[in-house]
Amino acid sequence: MPADQPTILATSGGYRPGRRTQLEFGPLVHHAVELSGAHGRRPRLTFVGTASGDPRFMDYWAHEAGRVAGFDVTCLDLFPMPNLDDVPGHLLEADVVWVNGGSVANLLAVWDVHDLRPAMRAAWEAGVVLSGVSAGSICWYVGGTTDSFGPELRAVTNGLGLLPYGSGVHYDSEEGRRPLVHRLVGDGTLPETHCTDDGVGLVYRGTDLVEAVSERDGKSAYLVTRAGDEAREERVEPRRLPGA
Repeated sequence: MPADQPTILATSGGYRPGRRTQLEFGPLVHHAVELSGAHGRRPRLTFVGTASGDPRFMDYWAHEAGRVAGFDVTCLDLFPMPNLDDVPGHLLEADVVWVNGGSVANLLAVWDVHDLRPAMRAAWEAGVVLSGVSAGSICWYVGGTTDSFGPELRAVTNGLGLLPYGSGVHYDSEEGRRPLVHRLVGDGTLPETHCTDDGVGLVYRGTDLVEAVSERDGKSAYLVTRAGDEAREERVEPRRLPGA
């Protein structure tokens, strides 16, 4: 059963150390599954690690995290070639597509090589919940701040644009993120930008932001808008998710 309308959960979190595994899916990933409406069976989650080059160890960790959580996890790999015969069809059969972090610039470039923009849009419009962390958050927006090009943060502006905003991930943990977001919004490089501290996610129904959620205490989300040639920041209090 898909979500009742196009849904995105864009995050700066989602994992925690596992008891017997390298990692487990945290409350943000579980919330993405809850938003999908998958009940009465094992939820189907497609894990995409392409922003980090589809490392096989990460695929293994994702499968193990899925086993612990009770999810059926399939990994979509694009290196050295797509590992699935029908990628668009597979995405439509998922409950959740979770995109891992890494280089958002490289992620978007590889998706373009394989013409995945329309496939991701089709999945979103069909009610598959699109989600992810860091690069896997920025990709759904117009763009955001990234270290894809080197140690100094820069703007990326060729995101999928399913959400007509900018994205500011890791807002509290990397000191260069906030001032760069403010500069990019102030000079018009990015539109209104939605930012998340580590452990926070933003829920969108269609293109409307409906809620901020968090898997950590003391964390926040922020809306950064343009006021003349400057940026104005508004704090959004997230709802604490259970299960941490």
